[in-house]
Amino acid sequence: MEQKKTFEIDFGAPCHVYFIGIGGVSMSGLAHILKDRGFTVSGSDRAPSEMTEMLEQQGIQVRYGQKEENITGSAVPIDLIVYTAAVHPDNPEYAAAVAQNIPMLSRAELLGQLMKTYDTPIAVSGTHGKTTTTSMLSEIFMTAELDPTLLIGGVYAGIGSNTRIGKSPYLVTEACEYTNSFHSFYPKYACILNVEADHMDFFKNLDEIYDSFHHFAKLLPADGTLVIGSDIDVFGRLTKDLSCEILTFGEKETDDVRATDITYDEKGNAAFVLHAKSDAGTALPVRLRVPGHHNVLNALAAFALARKAGVDAQTVVKGLERFQGAHRRFEVKGVWQGVTIVDDYAHHPTEIAATLRAAERTPHNTVWCVFQPHTYTRTKVFLHAFAKALKHADHVVLLPIYAAREQDVYGVSSADLCEEIRSMGGECTLLDTFENVKHFLAENCHKDDLLITMGAGDVTKIGEELLS
Repeated sequence: MEQKKTFEIDFGAPCHVYFIGIGGVSMSGLAHILKDRGFTVSGSDRAPSEMTEMLEQQGIQVRYGQKEENITGSAVPIDLIVYTAAVHPDNPEYAAAVAQNIPMLSRAELLGQLMKTYDTPIAVSGTHGKTTTTSMLSEIFMTAELDPTLLIGGVYAGIGSNTRIGKSPYLVTEACEYTNSFHSFYPKYACILNVEADHMDFFKNLDEIYDSFHHFAKLLPADGTLVIGSDIDVFGRLTKDLSCEILTFGEKETDDVRATDITYDEKGNAAFVLHAKSDAGTALPVRLRVPGHHNVLNALAAFALARKAGVDAQTVVKGLERFQGAHRRFEVKGVWQGVTIVDDYAHHPTEIAATLRAAERTPHNTVWCVFQPHTYTRTKVFLHAFAKALKHADHVVLLPIYAAREQDVYGVSSADLCEEIRSMGGECTLLDTFENVKHFLAENCHKDDLLITMGAGDVTKIGEELLS
């Protein structure tokens, strides 16, 4: 029987914290913050990565391979174990910690306790757009010289990392719904960008997802604010019986922050006029340096959150206009044999459609999309929707499903997706290895084509290897 102890961290009395899965994007950020606050920090991961290298450069010990002796044989007694949602009781380090009765916290519980140490914690949630919107907010707060602490779900070029440690009362972080992790948070201001079906390996149905986001919204205090997209189908269900202020964003005249006169330049980057009721309806021209209509909505949410945190409107706009995109979000990697290579994290049908719509507005002859499906459950649940979204590319190249945390027991494969795309009249090629994909692209891509590597796995390596 699992004997997990509740543990309240005393941030005034630093102890030894061991992270199981320390190389994760959020875990590594939390490790950096605790190290900065005087804690002894160590941890483990399966293999070296860019994140673990950054941790080691900060003097944090990282062990590779998760073994019982990492816990039982620690030279410095471990006071607290922090683990990710991907770590289960059969993990040898987790099991050893339970056997030794070491207090344990999930990543989300640690982040929630950390949020309570800031006067203005801000949490960005939604099925899509969290990393981009958090990065936009990060740029705004740095433009305002507010010295924020930032926890971003990817490396943001504006800070050269996924984490920034500030000394001000401001904390900006992503808030993910997977395993209901954001229920452990304590935000003062938060946003819900959008809500759709995802993570169906955890949630049973859409109703559970709606209830999860509603529970998150109810965490906001009476003097807090929820910023929420007015186009969300279950808007009323998410905002019922909330004690906090509610601000909407979108393109409706009734929205608290809205966009009108949206246009796109030759690179597909959006310009629009922003209207905010908080600024007496002032019309503010905004010119983004990132493509796509979805980024207009992300910018509106970021504006509303930043204004609530006290950043003046002109500085918010300046920050938005300085923002040049988040890592793996329509990220232009370079030009290979006259072909522009873009990398994108999209792994949900809505995200894929948004990325390919943005691609349509950028200069190109042919759009090639190399897609690596992420998890069997997601592929099975969204098979038809994936095919419909991917059909917007001129030619799709499919790789095998990236299993991530799952086993191949769901009776679905990339061959099924390929067949579905072809049945809709789309062009699709199924290839089994990165090497075969690179050879195929070398033979078929031509000057002025646009090549997008897409997915939440390791598909990004293909573009990097072509460019190298």
